[in-house]
Amino acid sequence: MEGPGTAVRVTLSRRHADDWAVVLAAAGIPHWLRRRLDGWALIVPPDDVAAALEALAAYDHENARQGASAGDEVASTRPLTIVGVVVALLLVGAFAITGPRPARSAWFEHGSADAARIMAGEWWRTITALTLHADTPHLAGNAVAIAVLMTAVCWHLGPGVGAWLLLLAGAGGNALTAAAHRADHASVGASTAVFAAVGILAALRIIAPARVGVGARKWWVVVAAALALLALLGTGPEADVLAHLFGFLVGGGLGLIAAFTLRRRVSSPVQWLLLAAAGVAVAGAWRLAF
Repeated sequence: MEGPGTAVRVTLSRRHADDWAVVLAAAGIPHWLRRRLDGWALIVPPDDVAAALEALAAYDHENARQGASAGDEVASTRPLTIVGVVVALLLVGAFAITGPRPARSAWFEHGSADAARIMAGEWWRTITALTLHADTPHLAGNAVAIAVLMTAVCWHLGPGVGAWLLLLAGAGGNALTAAAHRADHASVGASTAVFAAVGILAALRIIAPARVGVGARKWWVVVAAALALLALLGTGPEADVLAHLFGFLVGGGLGLIAAFTLRRRVSSPVQWLLLAAAGVAVAGAWRLAF
């Protein structure tokens, strides 16, 4: 039935208009849709305006309640993790053993991300370099960032999956940096993995906001915020800008893959096995280094 009536809702989305029409149909309220210059209008007879508004308000309230419950359920299924804090403490412990770079210990000779040696086949340097730091301020900055950002990644994806993504992205960033320089360049530090974490979190925020327990945002806002953080923290006078950029890009790519492929959270036993395997991979890289 179409004729004189009152518009109770107007939207540019036909899908939203259809949803509202279904609500009124279920409530037995006469209605029809009309295409207007300002969008799709949901029309009801004047006598049914109050009933239609009440039905639509109840529908909105139920949707909001279910959305909040879903968010709470997502959060409740993710236990707190301290993986990032533990890794940060391990980095501090490693620095106590290796010392700073000016001391010229054997650790830096065998483990730094020397571009020429990586390109010659010493791929393990892309991993070992992540555990070395030039001096105390370098260590402190990366340890704090790892404690915060790695914890966030592992909370979203689980400790095992998160650790592997960061390890692969950090190593991948170092490998791409070596390929870009090819010679006369050697770097150390976990900052490549730090910016990989920024890329991973940005990708998760863009692609899978519902599953990671955050609100949706326009993709360009997320990318702009991540790039601003990269520019703010990753381009200092002594920063390895290429390593930071490549870490961010590889992390973003792996984050996108994870967002598209991990439809459900990996079980806890598998997560811990993956975390242990990541630790073995780092230890194995150092074994190859020596």
